Amino acid sequence: MSKEQRARIDAMMRQPRPEGPRSVEELRAGFKALMARMIVPDGIRVTQTTLGNRSALHVEPGNGPRAGTILYFHGGGFVFGSPETALPLTGQLVARTGFTAYSVDYRLAPEHPFPAAIEDTLNAYRALLDTGMDPSTIAFAGDSAGGGLTVTTCLAARDAGLPLPAAIVAFSPGLDATRTGESMDTKEGIDPIFTRKAVEHTGAMYLAGADPHQPLLSPAVLADLTGFPPLLIQVGTNEILLDDSTRLAARGRAVGVDVILDVTADVPHVFQSFAGILDEADEALDRAALFLGQRLRAGNAASVSAT
Repeated sequence: MSKEQRARIDAMMRQPRPEGPRSVEELRAGFKALMARMIVPDGIRVTQTTLGNRSALHVEPGNGPRAGTILYFHGGGFVFGSPETALPLTGQLVARTGFTAYSVDYRLAPEHPFPAAIEDTLNAYRALLDTGMDPSTIAFAGDSAGGGLTVTTCLAARDAGLPLPAAIVAFSPGLDATRTGESMDTKEGIDPIFTRKAVEHTGAMYLAGADPHQPLLSPAVLADLTGFPPLLIQVGTNEILLDDSTRLAARGRAVGVDVILDVTADVPHVFQSFAGILDEADEALDRAALFLGQRLRAGNAASVSAT
């Protein structure tokens, strides 16, 4: 364990921020600056492409990929973030697994509220399938809002009659727009990044008046996960969103889904971003890579050409 590392990161994330709600432009610039401080691993190739009529980053291991594809959804509260800000995480998964990844630049709120993001991620998955790629060689992965999209995109794919991916990896997923988890209050102040007020501020932009009491917005409390692929959820104890993960895991287990709920003590939201800085981040990513390697089998992993 790395008590000193965790303490340094907690202090870094608690640095003073401007009072009051920040504008969309300020949120986007601040998150971009934060993620620019994270480590992108060496030995990967990154190119721009298009997937499902949205731009995307194609991330490959430098020494040639194994048969398998990670479809990655970035975090940012559905309001900020991009495939570029998520590259430290996408790159780490590619470097550790040897699989190829596509990171989708889905539309953001408030310009494009719910369900625009899910439409884009579902179209990206459909585009992979349309190349002839075997779903048994595809995994969804994502962090924060993107972690939520791994689940809601799977729900949307099932509703559309599409075959489901082989696995899901969700880092600190946001899974409850009703904000009813006990950790929303019990972890207030312990969480160095989020407050209830902050997540409700960005959440309102994504909802744009939509009722949060529906599975595509609050799967942790409303979704039927019957038939879902094996699911790995990683979360830290210092998160107001902790109960999003614990409740989704319980819903999955109740209907016979293989679920691994991987909880790390005294770490913040999406702590995996601190790979190379925090021992627990590297260990968690190793566990995620092992899970993906066990779940994706060699198959017709057709490549997707840039368009």
